[in-house]
This record gives sequence, structure tokens and C-alpha cells, in this order.
Amino acid sequence: MFVSISTTGTAENPASDLGFLLHKHPDKVQRFATAHGTAHVFYPEAGEQACTAALLLEIDPTALLRQGRGKGRSGSPDLALAQYVNDRPYAASSLLAVALRTVYRSAMKGECAHRPELPGRALPLRIALPAVPVAGGDGPGLVERLFAPLGWQVDARPVPLDESFPEWGDSRYVRLELTGTLRLADALQHLYVLLPVLDGSKHYWVAPDEVDKLLAAGQGWLADHPERALIIRRYLSRRWSLTRLATERLALARLAEADDREAEEIDNAVPDAPETADGTDIADTAEDAATVEEVNAAGPTGPIEVVAGAADGVEGGRECGGPLAAQRRTAILAALGRTGAARVLDLGCGQGELVGALLKEPRVTEVLGVDVSSLALTIAARRLRLDRLPERQARRVKLVQGALTYTDARLKGYDAAVLCEVIEHLDLPRLPALEYAVFGAARPGSVVVTTPNAEYNVRWETLPAGHKRHDDHRFEWSRAEFAAWTEQVAADYGYTVELEPVGPVDPEVGAPTQLAHFRLAEPAATTEPATESVTTRSDAAGPAVTGTPSHDHAPEGSAHR
Repeated sequence: MFVSISTTGTAENPASDLGFLLHKHPDKVQRFATAHGTAHVFYPEAGEQACTAALLLEIDPTALLRQGRGKGRSGSPDLALAQYVNDRPYAASSLLAVALRTVYRSAMKGECAHRPELPGRALPLRIALPAVPVAGGDGPGLVERLFAPLGWQVDARPVPLDESFPEWGDSRYVRLELTGTLRLADALQHLYVLLPVLDGSKHYWVAPDEVDKLLAAGQGWLADHPERALIIRRYLSRRWSLTRLATERLALARLAEADDREAEEIDNAVPDAPETADGTDIADTAEDAATVEEVNAAGPTGPIEVVAGAADGVEGGRECGGPLAAQRRTAILAALGRTGAARVLDLGCGQGELVGALLKEPRVTEVLGVDVSSLALTIAARRLRLDRLPERQARRVKLVQGALTYTDARLKGYDAAVLCEVIEHLDLPRLPALEYAVFGAARPGSVVVTTPNAEYNVRWETLPAGHKRHDDHRFEWSRAEFAAWTEQVAADYGYTVELEPVGPVDPEVGAPTQLAHFRLAEPAATTEPATESVTTRSDAAGPAVTGTPSHDHAPEGSAHR
């Protein structure tokens, strides 16, 4: 098993600097022990104009047999089926990828203490591999699809089964040569990830820590790769749970980078999951049961427990477990029913309570749940039992990760969208971005928005004066403030809107929740004065409250259900 890395240089930047980057002296032949044999590093040439570093991995067949004995977790399928005769000692597979990481660890990290300026320099590189196995389909074509988007010029030539019998055709192996001007660390990371992807098999059991290795090695290039899904799936040996985890973490990292924040700040929609008496995660054992916060909720007609630091302690959990949450879902379903919406977006779907209710509606043919929190989506998938649904039912629902303050092509073409207790989790300066992403870019036929009525807070006996219902609420609007916002949004984006209360209506302060139902206006209706674009139901009327809320603009929080 062999790979060579070559570069060229000048008097000012000699090619022999490659030795500093690889931390291997060009005048020495070095040996390194690996789990399956010995790696030899040597330099066929090392001069000012040209330098080549070669790694020869000498596999110990006995060690290979011991590591690959048996099936399943004891070894890869290739070794289990062909323990004595196989291509592992000769083909560039995961064995070579692991050897690259072992021998060139510092170079892969971009570290060079003696010449710290070198790792950041792009070099003219040529990487040669005489035998690369490619599983499934067009070998050279797949190699091109994987390496070309990363800046490589690819020369992948199929190796014939037998040169003496050309009619036998080509084998699944290619002679691969990559040329390009890249940082050496990036080149090594590409090889480390993509060699096992091409081979389609690993010589060791793929454990959850492989997700960390993939994301570390793919930092800076994997998120934008056009074959990202294929790379993740094959690198993780098609383990569905790990593939989903890697995809969610990668999406979260992209959102965090776009917002210049830490991923932990964004993925905060679900508090640390409580455990049962036997130490198991509640989310694992109670797929249809309420969470701890939801159990605490009894609404305005029953005992109320304010949980310090918990989400929506006043109304319980994410306001979807108690009686008020049930009334809210009923009101949303009724509003959607009046429009006959069949394809529905649940934006900020949280742990999937509304998604589950929508799936019980016969008229609803498709539900797309979107949330920024990968943990919330995981819990939602578990509660909805997505992995156990019949195929016909499974086609009706999809959960994806996304931020509602960014336009997303996946959200276009739906009949209706729901923002249930979402907008109040955004900083006010970010609200226009959500408005455009939903009403302007996605532009569903109708949009249902619910949010707390701040006037009703005085009726929550255990809520201290001046406090909001949820630690993460950036604002809570009065009925007049909410009406003014809905009127402006309707006028800006060509919708009409109808307001209604949700929950018991107090004659002085109104209902605990306020709902707005936007409908895309007919072309003629968009010319009407803005003041006529809002219809307020008489039972939502209450004392007028003027002014706009003033809040400290902390970092944007996740949308909670």
C-alpha cells in the first residue's frame, strides 16, 4: 500500500520544506508501528526544485487476520468473507487513512513549530496512489465527483482485471493522481476522509466517535461539498443513527458560523433531559408522555409551578403540554382547516407536539417540521416514532434543521405555515429577517402565528411583576402591539390577517395567547389601505395599550414550541 506526496519549489521557497511540514527529515528512512503492520516514510527525491515524500504501508497478514476475525463488530465484511485472500495489503483503504493520521498527525493538524508560517501556505502538490478501490458504479466518475470540488485536478484511470485479457474489462480499482495548489493539511484531511468513502468499507467497527473524527477532518470543506450526504453516509458505514447525528451537527455548525456564535448558544431549545429512577433518559422511555415541565403545567385553572431556569415555567415546558397548549393546538388546527391546507410547515417545531397533531388530520398530506435545535428534532423523531411508521405514513412527515431568520428553498411551495410561540424568542432586530424568510421568500398561502399576550401576565399569580413567562423570551406583546405588527407584516407582504384569542378570555386583559391568521391576499386586495388589512374579532377586544416593548437584545434564542 503506497502513497506519494510531491511538490515543487524555488530558491526562496525550496521544495524540501515539505520535510518541515511532514515532520520527517528527508535524509532519513523512518519506520512507524501501526495496528496492522509497519509504515515506512522515505524521500525518493528532496531538493530545491522538487521533493517527494513516500509512505509505504507494510501490512502484517497475521495482525490483519486477528483484527478482522469474525463478523459484525469484530471486523469489516471484506475481512469476514475473505480472511486469507483479500486486497487490504495492497489497496488504499481505511488502513492507509489511519496510517496517514498516525504518521502525519502534526501535518494534518497544520502544526509546524520550527516554521510556523509554512502550514498556512498553499503548495503545488501532486499525490499519487497506484491502487484505490472504488465501490459501486463508475469508479473514475465517483473519484472526480469527490475530489474535483475541493480544488483537485483528477486523473483516475481504471486498472484492468488482467492486461493480457482486455475483454475481461476493468477492475474496481483506479490509479489515482491528484494535482492542485492547496495547504498540505487540507490535502491530508481530504485523503483521510475520502479514501474510506471510495472503498465503502472500514477495517474497524464504526463507533459514535467517528462522527467527531469526520467533522474535525471535514472542517472548512465538508459542509459545502456537493456530495456531502454521500460522504457522510459512506464514511460512517451507512449507520443511519450516526449519519443523522453528523448531518445535524454539521448543519448546526453552519448556522453558528453564519451567526458568529457558538453552537451551544443556538442548540438551546431543550434543557438537559431529566432521568428516570433507573438512570435512563425520559425522552427514551416516554414517547407519548409529557415532559417534566409539561407535567408541571396546569394552566390558569389549576396549580402553577414556576421552575427557575426552566422553559416557560408559568405555562409549563414549551407551552404545549398543559391545557392552554392543547387549546392553542386546537385553534391552530381550526385555522388551518378553514383554508383546507394539505401541505403544512411547522416552523420552530420543537419536540413535535404540533407535528403529531397535524399527522392525525386526514386532509394533511405533508408536514415539514423545522427547528434550529438538533436535540429537539431528535426528541421529536423519537416521540413521533418516525423509525417505526409505515412507509405511507413516513412519507407524510419530515424533520429538518434550519434557522428561521435565513431564507430556505426547502420551505417554498407549502399551503400553510405555523409559528407557534416562536417570534417572542427572537431579538426584535432579527424579527424582520424572519418576516422576509417566511412571508417574503417561502410565501405560503396562509401563516398562523401565536404568541403570549403580555397583558394577561398579571393573572399568573406566581409570575413576579415585570417578568416574562419564559427566560428566553426577548419580548412579550400586548394585544395592541401584536395587532400593529401583524398589520404591518400583512401590508408589507400582501396578506390579510385575522386576530383571535386563545384560551379563557378575561374581560380586562384578554386571553393568555393571541393568534394571527394571515392569508395571501388576492391581487386586487393588495391595493387596499394598510389599515384595512387587519380584521380583529370582537372577542379579542380589550384595553388599548400603546408603545413598543423595550428589551435588552441578548443573542437570538431558539424557537420553542
